[in-house]
Parts: sequence; C-alpha cells; structure tokens
Amino acid sequence: MKENKVMKIFEIKNLSLTDGEKEILNNVSLEIEEGSHLTITGPSGGGKSTLLKAIASLVDYNSGELLYKGKSLKEIDPILYRREVSYCFQQPVLFGETVKDCLTFPFEIRKLSFDENKVISLLSEVNLSSEFLSQEIAKLSGGEKQRVALVRNMIFAPKVILLDEVTAGLDSENKEIVRQFVKKQMATVIEVTHDNEELEEAQKLVRIEDGGLISNNE
Repeated sequence: MKENKVMKIFEIKNLSLTDGEKEILNNVSLEIEEGSHLTITGPSGGGKSTLLKAIASLVDYNSGELLYKGKSLKEIDPILYRREVSYCFQQPVLFGETVKDCLTFPFEIRKLSFDENKVISLLSEVNLSSEFLSQEIAKLSGGEKQRVALVRNMIFAPKVILLDEVTAGLDSENKEIVRQFVKKQMATVIEVTHDNEELEEAQKLVRIEDGGLISNNE
C-alpha cells in the first residue's frame, strides 16, 4: 500500500530578521505540515511573535526563505495570501460601532452580501447569541472582543490560522471557548503561547530563544 504523503504547507529555511542592529531572528529553519497544530513558546522578546508575523507576511525578513505550498511568500499576491492565512492578534481590533458592523467587513471586501445565518451560526459556537449583533463594540469585554474577532477571521474559512497569544488575559471560561472554537476549524494552526495548559496539550512544540530555534519536539 502507498503511504499518504503529508504536504508541507510551510517551509522556513535559514530565516533571519534584524531591526537596525538588533537581531530578532537568527537562521531559523522549520517545516510545518498541512493540518498540523504547531505551538511556539519561549521568553518574552525571544522572537516568537516576530516569527509568527513573518509567516503572516506582516514583517519582512532579511535573508533566508519562507515558502507557502512550495512558493516563496515574496511571489504570492498578499491579498490572496491573507485570505488563506488568517492572523489573530492578542489585542483584537474591531471595526465599526456594532458587532454586526465588524462582521459585515469580510463580506464587503469580497463584494458579497452579508450572510446573517452563517454569522449567527458562528457566534453560537463561541457562546454568543444572535442578539449580540446589535451590541456596541465599545461596551464589549476583552473576552467578547476576542471571540468576535475570531468569528470575523473564520467567516471565510482560512487554510491557516495564526494565533498570537490570543488567550492571554482571558479568564478560564473564555480560554476554553476560544480553544474549542479553534479546534473545530479545518485548518493548519500555528500559535504563540505561554499558557501552561496549551503547552501541555501541544501536538508539536518548538521553543524560540534569542532569535533562534533551540528545540523542536515532535
């Protein structure tokens, strides 16, 4: 019998990034398989969030290669790339005055009509009711903002979800809601975290210190 070959969705080869004279990433090499869940940890300022931002194409690297499905990020249309690779910030930025305003945005940029049934279904998955659409963004708690931001990012299911410490500062209930919602998504997940429970549950864990990959635990 033939073995099913797992595709490498990302290949990071000797990636280095500097900010002025400061070295942020130093010769990082890593392969990430499609459908996997990779957890990145390490001390503050070690380079882990910068690596995630490089994968998200939010910062430029100085040398090395970063391939997505075998193609250099520098050769891929950034708009098309960001439709497939969704970056979730630790401190979410929500648009408009109400939750509906914010969740209408992904449809507007694609010139599509707002699909209220689809949005309500996703809201229910993060324990928010349909009435929540009329809530003012300014009055949302931190946990509610993070859940709305995740729903916005998942309306058009991405192939890759990048999570930059999205559960930091959330209470245990909100953390669990976020974790379960992410687990339901049919996507490759790459997350940066310090959370002990998330580290214990990690399928694959890597550690970044002083800009370098110091461990790679299968």
